Amino acid sequence: MSDKNLTLKELFQREKLSVGDNVIFLFRALGLEGKVDLKRLEEDLGEVAKMSKSKANTVDPESVIEKYGADTVRLYTLFAAPPERDFEWVESGIEGAYRFLNRLWNFVLKHSEFARRFASEGLNKEKLSKEGRDLRRKVYQTVEKFAREMEKDYQFNTAIASVMELLNALEDFKPQNLEDEKAVGEAIEVVLKLLYPITPHICEELWHRLGKNTRLYEEGYPEVDRDALRVEEVEIPVQINGKVRARITIPVEADRDTVLKLALENEAVKRHTEGKEIRKVIYVPRRLLNIVVK
Repeated sequence: MSDKNLTLKELFQREKLSVGDNVIFLFRALGLEGKVDLKRLEEDLGEVAKMSKSKANTVDPESVIEKYGADTVRLYTLFAAPPERDFEWVESGIEGAYRFLNRLWNFVLKHSEFARRFASEGLNKEKLSKEGRDLRRKVYQTVEKFAREMEKDYQFNTAIASVMELLNALEDFKPQNLEDEKAVGEAIEVVLKLLYPITPHICEELWHRLGKNTRLYEEGYPEVDRDALRVEEVEIPVQINGKVRARITIPVEADRDTVLKLALENEAVKRHTEGKEIRKVIYVPRRLLNIVVK
């Protein structure tokens, strides 16, 4: 393709140019500097360049903090890449961090009563629904993962990602009873404690809006509830002559005969075994069941 037929974006990409390499000086000469979003233009037209004074594409932290807040900048900087690597400043990235903190803010305020009830009444684990138990397992899996990633060469990005996944789970969760609601309140406390070292201002503010009289730095790291991590049921595939025909949920400690009985109650398994002789049953505990028929 000749240069005449190339779009500006295609030319920049072919030559591996960034807007910072070229356009800033033209805009400056035309008196347009400050009137054009260069970072956005750079993302749209050229290779995203690492920040450099020589390319005139550095980001003024004061203006970004004024627009998005210090917590957003801290969150994006730590989430964008592992600490030992450089990263390209992408406007859509900091906007994503800003949206996440807004979601967190709205979720906590919307469910603040759940947190207050958990703080005053505690939690009766025996009355949790299955979904409530699954949520608590997710909460304390996140506590473990967050600590593990932070201790492993300070992998802030993967630690933060685990909390983002937890917020997604909380937003999708539908409490079945009062204890489930208090489990959401418990999760809110955990999220604020985990994120406090990264986004201290918003976490401290939300903590006090929950009616707390302490400071978050006095609270310490959340303790893992080992009971919550215990898996009671697992889902396994059921194979008929080596082909997966169904998936069933079984108690973790179920033996082969119990698992086979549950499998044979499944409609899909019935269709593939009805009228046939079961010649062999292979059960790999908590992994799969294979029924050989003839």
